[in-house]
Amino acid sequence: MAIEQMTPPEAKAAIDQDANSILLDVRTEMEFAQGHPAGAINIPVAIPGPGGMQPNPEFMQVVEKVVAKDKSIFCSCAAGMRSQMAADRMAQAGYERLVNIQGGFGGLIQNGVVMVKGWQEEGLPVDTDVNDNNSYAGLKQNAGRVKRS
Repeated sequence: MAIEQMTPPEAKAAIDQDANSILLDVRTEMEFAQGHPAGAINIPVAIPGPGGMQPNPEFMQVVEKVVAKDKSIFCSCAAGMRSQMAADRMAQAGYERLVNIQGGFGGLIQNGVVMVKGWQEEGLPVDTDVNDNNSYAGLKQNAGRVKRS
């Protein structure tokens, strides 16, 4: 199944139209804490390891406990690569309403040229609040009790 692609402004408009949608930031906890799209939740698809970034072995386990399959899910990362990987993994698990946000939070840059402006550069709402309802640690802790429905 092909994952729908949107720029940050397109995604923001679609999220605003669907109050039940979920904005899933798949960057690391540290990246999320430094700033994220307002309203996003954080479940990292990759985590720092001894040899650099490695797949988060708990990603799908936490996603399936926290994110309902009948929601529209907008996946975001720094530039759009990790979010595509996350959306692909979620599609394999049966999620159908998936969007990859191209340009992510920081923008897609190739050979020094901005190909797609990121969420922050587009001037879209940004937040730095990290709490039990949006942080990976909080979501993991609540995973057994809460499903975003």
